[in-house]
Amino acid sequence: MAAAGSTRFGSPALGLGHLLTLAILVLACDACKEVVLQVPSELPAGKFVGRVNLMDCLKSANVIHLSDPDFQVFEDGSVYTTNSVVLSSGQRSFTIWLFNTDSQEERELSVHLEGPVEVLNNRLHTEKVLRRAKRRWAPIPCSMMENSLGPFPLFLQQIQSDKAQNYTIYYSISGPGVDKEPVGLFRIDRDTGNLYCTDRVDREQYDSFELTALAMTPDGYMVENLLTLLIKVEDENDNYPIFTQKVYSFTVLENSPFGSHVGEVCATDKDEPDTMHTRLKYSILEQSPSPPMLFTMHPRTGIITTTSTQLDRELIDKYQLIIKVQDMDGQYFGLQTTATCVITIGDVNDNLPTFTRTTYVTSVEENTVNVEILRLSVQDKDLVNSPNWRANYTILKGNENGNFKIKTDPQTNEGILCVIMPLDYEERQRVTLEIGVVNEAPYTRQAGSKSSMSTATVTVNVKNQDEGPECIPQMQTVRIRENVPIGTRNDGYKAYDPETKNSNGIRYRKLSDPKGWITVNEDSGSITIFRTLDREAETIRNGIYNITVLALDADGRSCTGTLGIILEDVNDNGPFIPKQTVVICRATMSSAEIVAVDPDEPANGPPFDFSLESSDSEVRRRWKLTKINDTAASLSYQNDPAFDSYVVPVRVTDRFGLFSVTSLSVVVCDCITESDCTYRTGERTGYADVRLGPWAILAILLGVALLLCILFTLVCSVSRASKQQKILPDDLAQQNLIVSNTEAPGDDKVYSANGFTAQTAGASGQTTFTTVGAGVKSAGQETIEMVKGGQRTLDSRRATGYHHHTMDPGRGGHVEVDNYRYTYSEWHNFTQPRLGEKVQFCHEDDNQKLAQDYVLTYNYEGKGSAAGSVGCCSDLQEEDGLEFLDHLEPKFRTLAEVCAKR
Repeated sequence: MAAAGSTRFGSPALGLGHLLTLAILVLACDACKEVVLQVPSELPAGKFVGRVNLMDCLKSANVIHLSDPDFQVFEDGSVYTTNSVVLSSGQRSFTIWLFNTDSQEERELSVHLEGPVEVLNNRLHTEKVLRRAKRRWAPIPCSMMENSLGPFPLFLQQIQSDKAQNYTIYYSISGPGVDKEPVGLFRIDRDTGNLYCTDRVDREQYDSFELTALAMTPDGYMVENLLTLLIKVEDENDNYPIFTQKVYSFTVLENSPFGSHVGEVCATDKDEPDTMHTRLKYSILEQSPSPPMLFTMHPRTGIITTTSTQLDRELIDKYQLIIKVQDMDGQYFGLQTTATCVITIGDVNDNLPTFTRTTYVTSVEENTVNVEILRLSVQDKDLVNSPNWRANYTILKGNENGNFKIKTDPQTNEGILCVIMPLDYEERQRVTLEIGVVNEAPYTRQAGSKSSMSTATVTVNVKNQDEGPECIPQMQTVRIRENVPIGTRNDGYKAYDPETKNSNGIRYRKLSDPKGWITVNEDSGSITIFRTLDREAETIRNGIYNITVLALDADGRSCTGTLGIILEDVNDNGPFIPKQTVVICRATMSSAEIVAVDPDEPANGPPFDFSLESSDSEVRRRWKLTKINDTAASLSYQNDPAFDSYVVPVRVTDRFGLFSVTSLSVVVCDCITESDCTYRTGERTGYADVRLGPWAILAILLGVALLLCILFTLVCSVSRASKQQKILPDDLAQQNLIVSNTEAPGDDKVYSANGFTAQTAGASGQTTFTTVGAGVKSAGQETIEMVKGGQRTLDSRRATGYHHHTMDPGRGGHVEVDNYRYTYSEWHNFTQPRLGEKVQFCHEDDNQKLAQDYVLTYNYEGKGSAAGSVGCCSDLQEEDGLEFLDHLEPKFRTLAEVCAKR
């Protein structure tokens, strides 16, 4: 079956009357181009005939009518049969009227159906017309129906070249369907140019074919350019729409409002898109359980929504829908498919838990804890084991003392009532509880519809139990004055029988008595003083002495309590001075503060009176006490006592005349701070009690023997070395200890700078390089010489005015350096030429010129600087500059005394 998309040519068989009628119709109504559709001789009902282009005729048509009731046309131009049609004469025609009611436009479209016989006649007619007409070599639009029933080969169209009038032309084609897959589907008559299709075509596999046509002479000459032929395969509604799933599953909550979204289904169709063949329509065929229908489906989108607010999971928890999808926009002849949709109704908390009973009665023995006494059950229609079903129990009333607790059994959803604090029969014989229950999830019904909590009343009867004695209160106190006579009796601890409310038949025992001061009467619990009570004892805190008492009844049941004995203070302790060693740094202090304390309470303590308790007039002449406040006094010295340790007895008396004498050890020390004096005293006296063991004495003796051996070896070595030639190494100046007999600064002190020899020169000699360190005198007499290229012996130095350095006679006597002159002379003779040469090299740069950075002068940058000038090569001349020694800390006082002038 084929559809010709070209306009039908006028037939010469038409008479004049027919032409006049057609002209009248054209004048009356704007006619569109005629459409010719090639169809089989017999067409069943609902058969797709072809497609016409309504948009080219009237774009805005909103009303469509057909003149033939056996056919119908859709918005996309698809033409279908409504009844079975037989083309008895080989052709049939009908008219399509298009109207636009808004603009009052009207168009008319004629459709001609041609059977196989009429198609053949038209082909012969077309050949005659083409032979008469001067046609150009141009592509001719062509289409064919998919799944055509033939007869095959099915004529499609004819191609002709204008050169065929003068030459013999052979026609050929190539491309898909000819020499490419599917091979052999199309062929062309070599002589006439008629194009045929040899078999049916599936549009879903091949929607079009692009062929290339050639026109050539018998000798192979191409008389025309290549001609492209496009053959479109017209779609037939031969594919059923298919749902993407066989079974859809959705969930919607119960009591959902009208129009709530449930889910969306989807189907696909392989036919040509944007045609009636793929215009799908969804619908619900069946709902199970049976109506009323609670769901609807949008026909275009496939979205399922609710049509009622009465979805109740507790009545029906699942629905099953049979859904349908049909193409041709749901026309009765459209292809359709069905699927299943299962809708589960989700649970919400729309049912309250309710107690199966409103009143409960139970009992429990007094003094019983952590026991289950009752289980309360509830009913709930919501989904089991969901938050909408699980119950939360609450004790609303009657549990003000916290004796009960209720919890939920996760398996049965029951409420378990337990006793967590003991009940006392003597206080309450019956307890009434009000218990409420709610779900874990909040209740969803509107407020005011009904109460959101179910309640029940529980009556708990308390059973009496034969109990032991009660130690209430557990901590009891009595007041007793300290130092009361031994044997004094006093009230003690009292326990009670809860049944009789008295102490009859209760026996007492003492469990703990840290000091062993008291005894407890077994029958009455009273206490007797066994030893003297002392409030100021070390273990007493805040004046309370605690003992533990055990109370027992006749059956051996017991309780334990604590008796606190509050010790009332008496003035039995005199004040004393806890710090018995006093240090007075004479350089910074003229007195020391002494503080007294009294172990008694403040009422028996300060103000204190301080006095010297000594008949020795020397003590009173040397020391003086001055009261500072109620608890402290100042101890000051008189007549400038010597640095020493003194014993000063001080008497301290409280307000009631009770006193004690404390012998203070007063140390008068040459110190700045008390810690400094204590440290030095400890160095002198701290090890007085040390005793050496036999092994320590043996180790000392061995050490002394070893030192003697080393000393003997050194003496022998020096003796041998004095008899040999003394060869000194080049770095002797850095490896020898140079002896200096100057132990204190003076006018004759000499410092060695840069490691050079310090000497006194009375006259100028050869070229010298002189550097003087900080504090070195340089008045033309004391210099530091480095002799370049020359050697001076000790004698030559002696000739130039060399003199001996001596210590100040007041600093330890007269010590000369002559004893070291021989060794020094040898060292000097060996190192002087080498040292001068080294200095000369250091003094010159690479060009044998004098360097400018060897000996530099540094300016003095601050008066009183403890370091003096900067660098070891400074030639700054200044005085001693030892003022900084006056500001040293006490630990440097000894050093300052050695270095400072007196």
